[in-house]
Amino acid sequence: MYATGIPAGMMIDAKTPRWGIVLGIFFFGIGYYPIARAYLAGPGAYSVASICLFSFFTGAGSCSAFTASIKAAALSFPDARGTATAFPLAAFGLSALFFAGIALLLPSGVYSFLVLLAAGTVVLPLISLPFVRAPTHRTYQHLPQHENQVLRRTSSSTSRQEQSRNSEEPGALIESQNHKSPTTNNCIDASGPLPILEASSTENSSLLSTTSEDLEDLENSKHSHSDKTLDSPHLDIRGFALLPLPEFWQLFCMLGLLTGIGLMTINNIGNDAQALWKHYDPSTTSEFIEKRQAMHVSILSFFSFSGRLLSGIGSDILVSKLGRSRFWCLFVSALIFCFAQVTGTAVEDPHFLILVSGLTGLAYGILFGVYPSLVAHCFGVHGLSQNWGTMTLAPVISGNIFNLLYGWIYDSHSEINDEKGSMECLIGRRCYAQAYWVALGAALIGVATCLWTIRHEYLVHSKQNTANGRGQGFNRRSDHERLA
Repeated sequence: MYATGIPAGMMIDAKTPRWGIVLGIFFFGIGYYPIARAYLAGPGAYSVASICLFSFFTGAGSCSAFTASIKAAALSFPDARGTATAFPLAAFGLSALFFAGIALLLPSGVYSFLVLLAAGTVVLPLISLPFVRAPTHRTYQHLPQHENQVLRRTSSSTSRQEQSRNSEEPGALIESQNHKSPTTNNCIDASGPLPILEASSTENSSLLSTTSEDLEDLENSKHSHSDKTLDSPHLDIRGFALLPLPEFWQLFCMLGLLTGIGLMTINNIGNDAQALWKHYDPSTTSEFIEKRQAMHVSILSFFSFSGRLLSGIGSDILVSKLGRSRFWCLFVSALIFCFAQVTGTAVEDPHFLILVSGLTGLAYGILFGVYPSLVAHCFGVHGLSQNWGTMTLAPVISGNIFNLLYGWIYDSHSEINDEKGSMECLIGRRCYAQAYWVALGAALIGVATCLWTIRHEYLVHSKQNTANGRGQGFNRRSDHERLA
């Protein structure tokens, strides 16, 4: 799934989100249904390579449709981007529980479930396809540095208000014709040239040299629209242009660090449950343990869903109502991860393992609920699909590292069961406690990094506001645009 993030994102950014959904439908169709046929045909009917190829198609379809939905939401609701992107993110996190619930109504069996996946993953995006519309954006041009004294004014206040309503957070004002990389070391600190808006054919507009009257008029216009102005430069940074930027590596590493912690528990909660139940009550049957494992998967899914909604909506409230940074959501996520790791090292009664799965799901959901908004804020919304695909490579790296660490520690405490012919660990939480201590250290690093980022962002804006107070009004950013 993650391997196709960048090419799928490039296609979606170059075309429209609808193309991504259509591509997702196609890959779902040639992925899940052949897998169902292979299961029905039995061993030897299909080669291992073909099964791997079909599985790759399902991941590619999931990535393409998911990325397209995020891009469409971000473009359609620029003033509430965190909330808008939180809903497809939350639905993605709840999809496993959704299909598992429907499967209970169908005849039992793996084949029936695979057919459900083949039909559901095609029909659902097909139904939603007509309703996905990406709004068009007017283009603009950057003023050259020596022409900063030339502005375009419209003849009516109505057109100004229309422009104000169409403005977004930094990085997504209006579609760019010239991609330019930032010259600052912070994704929020931008003091580039002014954009020139192309007036529509029904507007009477002219280029006027700035006089003192013009400057006063411009300042009054800015103050009347303090939350939504067009005086900030458009950002559209993607591809290899990301690599030299410290902000990219900062976001990439933070996502990798925190997702690695979450994936360690998400992928191994079944091992946690088995180790605790075998130690707590050796007479526990395998069927009972399997049901408890499924319960924890559902808990993870539900709390991840809740966290994504809370994070997306909460981040918009932080920015628009409280004037605070979205990075506070990352801080909360890292803090909850810390509590989850401490709980993981302490829980011995398997009945309380729900605390570990619940806290982990919540922290993981909060993390993913806000991250697309941060990426769009720093690098622009029009390259969001490609940039988000790049960011999702971080969990691939960190997830494998933390999973290998957990597996190595768990296996080191396991013994061979001669009757079953497999290895098992019967010493309870000591089977994996060391892995959670390592993850706790990583979570504390995440907390410290989030606090440093928030502090750094505050200092950048303090300096910028001081400079604006000395008369640099042309490049002043609005209150809404100052924070991520």
